[in-house]
Amino acid sequence: MRDDGTAPAESLRLGAGDALFLDFDGTLADLGPDPDAVFAPREVAAALPRLATRLGGALAVVSGRGVADLARRTPAGLWRIGAHGIEVAAPGEVAGPPTGALPAAALAPLETAARRPGVRLELKGRVAALHYRAAPEAEADCLAAAEAARAAGGEALTVQAGKMVVEVKPAGADKGEALRRAMRSPPFAGRRPVFAGDDATDEDAIAAALALGGVGIKVGPGETRAGFRAATPEAFRRWLLDQIED
Repeated sequence: MRDDGTAPAESLRLGAGDALFLDFDGTLADLGPDPDAVFAPREVAAALPRLATRLGGALAVVSGRGVADLARRTPAGLWRIGAHGIEVAAPGEVAGPPTGALPAAALAPLETAARRPGVRLELKGRVAALHYRAAPEAEADCLAAAEAARAAGGEALTVQAGKMVVEVKPAGADKGEALRRAMRSPPFAGRRPVFAGDDATDEDAIAAALALGGVGIKVGPGETRAGFRAATPEAFRRWLLDQIED
């Protein structure tokens, strides 16, 4: 047991009756200054379908990225839950373009903030993200722009800050609700949910997994409700590969 009360992820073993939900950025893949350049290591991507087979297909990648974006970065044989649960693609399903968009009034302050060098605006249908990893000094301005977007949106929007990113999204878009919906249907229903993620957006899903009698794995440092922790994304990926039985 660690000083923070979490157990090392290495002490957890997946069972055939588990359902595994995986964050992408900061978990399957390392974080980077350019989200378009982020991919999971080839060995890990290649192993995921094998692990999904062991779990009866109950493996999903859950991300703030859209499913079309995830389709470029994950194998076709996996469930993809994108845009914090707004978009879902079953294994083998061709992902279409994002549906809907934020109101123009909400986009305006985000577009203004994105003119600052090092800040990037990512539009994912009804979700918009300001990335400032390449300009950490812009954090306060990006957070303020996101709050202005929420106030101007004219619909139920919420702001969620993460690691060098802040997102504006519909109030009902969160990974916890996405996990709960998935657990009501095959192939996930009746299994123990296991969620792994690194960021504030993942804590909703960790809480949802715990409420359903499941398990949370925190990847990296930071406060968490998870009972297990992997020190780094690399350590988590080693754990993931260890779960695959030859």
